[in-house]
Amino acid sequence: MVEITVQYEGELHCSSVHGPSKATLSTDAPADNLGRGAAFSPTDLTATSLGTCMLTTMGIIAQKKGLAIELSGSSAVIRKHMTPAPPRRIAKIEVEITIPQPANHPDRAEIENAALTCPVALSLHPETEKAVTFRWQG
Repeated sequence: MVEITVQYEGELHCSSVHGPSKATLSTDAPADNLGRGAAFSPTDLTATSLGTCMLTTMGIIAQKKGLAIELSGSSAVIRKHMTPAPPRRIAKIEVEITIPQPANHPDRAEIENAALTCPVALSLHPETEKAVTFRWQG
């Protein structure tokens, strides 16, 4: 269990503190929803969580299974699409993952499966489309 405390500061802005590390994070409502867009929005964090969870889970699987793959330098570009009409929710998250390894790497299937089955991917609502592209460049 991890405890995170959140303080609403007014004007659609919140500050959060991660209990174990004391790291802080600010959020702001997006400009298209009455906010200033001065920080990540809560739904931006959801999309970011998917990308970071995918990369982290790839690393965990590689480490746990002793796979002969170097994932340092891997990256993700995430694009979040909101529904055009109410109720407001995330309709689609595109994730483009770049891995600095050759496309014929023997651990490719296992690494891609790790990303696609990360905890955040499995936790998102089934109606939230996840469009994931892997770019192997080595």
